[in-house]
Amino acid sequence: MRNSGLSEPHTEGGDPLERAVWRLRSRACWEDAAALLAPRAATEAGVALRRTAVLVERCVFTGEGWEAAEDSLRSAEALATDDEERGAAACERGHLAYAATLLGVRDRADEARAALGRAAALLAPRSPTRPLLDFRRGLIAQHLSDNPSDATAAFERAHTGATAHGHRLLLSSTWRHVAAMAEHDGRLPDARHGFAESLRIREELGYLVGIAPALASLAAVLPDQAEAARLRAEAGRLVRLLGGVPAWLADRLGRPAPAPAS
Repeated sequence: MRNSGLSEPHTEGGDPLERAVWRLRSRACWEDAAALLAPRAATEAGVALRRTAVLVERCVFTGEGWEAAEDSLRSAEALATDDEERGAAACERGHLAYAATLLGVRDRADEARAALGRAAALLAPRSPTRPLLDFRRGLIAQHLSDNPSDATAAFERAHTGATAHGHRLLLSSTWRHVAAMAEHDGRLPDARHGFAESLRIREELGYLVGIAPALASLAAVLPDQAEAARLRAEAGRLVRLLGGVPAWLADRLGRPAPAPAS
């Protein structure tokens, strides 16, 4: 569990704890996933980062749990002993600050940019955390700085890195945001391809909490309105199944709203 961020188990014969955490968080059971990680997170920097990432993800999807995420992040920062761990912790701090800003909890945009800049200085060029960092810098350029060209470049770097490192869950997100930039530019065939790839990967991984956003995004660029309505209805069914998660998508299904980082 040295790598930071949130990745799917690579094999069926992998770490049983990792598999259990994946099953829980993919079904929006973040508190239970964090509880499984808590004993080892008290002393192991990598597990502390993993637990922090789970709790930050809960904030992104629900708009709640900020204090628990902050507490976990401070513990992970205290346990970090080398540049890779410190850089990964800074990457999580930047993402938490970004989410708080985008969801209107508190303006932490400067903190988000500074933390991701610190992560960039600490992480080695070939660090497995680099693609996640590039992705998160793209989110800030897209949603906080309103800089489409920088966002597109960052998402493309993240996409290349996620492919090289075999980070399929991250790849589903880079496909999604590369597609969003194509939609922004009016390149609808490219947008449809990217959103369809994102949906395919999430379905293959069983990442249930991420499937509804992928369905809704694909529906928005389909020329067939009947098919688009079917996909939106399926997205709504999944949101209800998960108790209103993602919260921002529950709102968006009734009125337009930004999609943070899924």
